[in-house]
Amino acid sequence: MITSMPINHYMSWEGGVDLVAATAPRLSMPNVIVHVARLVHTPAGPPSPAGMILFQPDPAKPPAVMGFIGADASVGAYFGPKIFAGTPFEKAPVLQASIEVRTSLPGSVSSRVVVGGFTFEVTLSNLGPLELVQRAPAPMTPFTQQGLEAEAKNAALSVHGQPVNLIVPPIGISGGPAAVWAPAGVYAR
Repeated sequence: MITSMPINHYMSWEGGVDLVAATAPRLSMPNVIVHVARLVHTPAGPPSPAGMILFQPDPAKPPAVMGFIGADASVGAYFGPKIFAGTPFEKAPVLQASIEVRTSLPGSVSSRVVVGGFTFEVTLSNLGPLELVQRAPAPMTPFTQQGLEAEAKNAALSVHGQPVNLIVPPIGISGGPAAVWAPAGVYAR
């Protein structure tokens, strides 16, 4: 059975590297999000590398860097009010960033993000099988999700070349795995 629904806003991507984690046990919320793609398409701006980032090394203080990131500010500016409306990310700042995604499939994928004076490198390895996902809207993700994902059994993060200890929860903010290679997908609402 084929179903359809009207769509007002969307984004799609190619080459997603997504990590949601905590740097200490018993944190109520993750304090690390590196969610980027090699190429993001929206109705605003040209297709370009983009994503979102949160790095709050001291959970008692404001984040060191947080916002929608990308090479083209118009793409990042679309995310908050159009895709993440109604969430804490709706009014997140837009930050200029350099984003690289590398693949060494089937073994691993990685990303390198330079933003706000920080260099973040994520490596996801021991990838599981690629799966088709379809998720309904949820409070932190008020959009329908469809795409391809492979869960990473191992995730590593370095900031300025220094390893960061991570606790990767079983479920990330998207409702799926917290460390995932997402070669293609779409958010729509």
